[in-house]
Amino acid sequence: MLVDLSGILKSNGAKIDINTSILLPDTDFLGEMFSFNKPVCVKGSIFNDGETLEFNANIKGSTNVVCSRCLAPLEYEFDFDFTEYLKQQDGMTDVDDESDIILFSGNSIDISDIILNNFLTGMPGKYLCSESCKGVCPDCGANLNVEQCSCNKDNIDPRFAVLKELLKNDD
Repeated sequence: MLVDLSGILKSNGAKIDINTSILLPDTDFLGEMFSFNKPVCVKGSIFNDGETLEFNANIKGSTNVVCSRCLAPLEYEFDFDFTEYLKQQDGMTDVDDESDIILFSGNSIDISDIILNNFLTGMPGKYLCSESCKGVCPDCGANLNVEQCSCNKDNIDPRFAVLKELLKNDD
């Protein structure tokens, strides 16, 4: 989504309000696939503080992921705030000194990538269908929330058999 900044670029204290929805693309990030059935709501503002443009926003929506324990599909709702600093690239800006600032050229900026990047960095590392999720059986792959598996639970790695014998001696 392209935002026209020409009205605030040369006016200290000027502000643009943003209240829109953006449909984010399905994204694979760190082995997790995020898919979106509905647009993400974006509410915030871009404010000219005299040196940079401060982009403060809240993003709210839901994404489809899978449970980290049982691999069941689930819809995860998110709602969080972020702040980014933007600066018009004028050919004189040293990118190394401005590593926390997003540079843009012209009088507009596409905020879609900013929204997606903040979504990805703001999400937790794992998702659970419930706190009491039992996961899957490591031997047969059965979803232990749905069914009991009939795998032999006494099957132990031979390298650890000695430890099992030590536990028997303590009884």
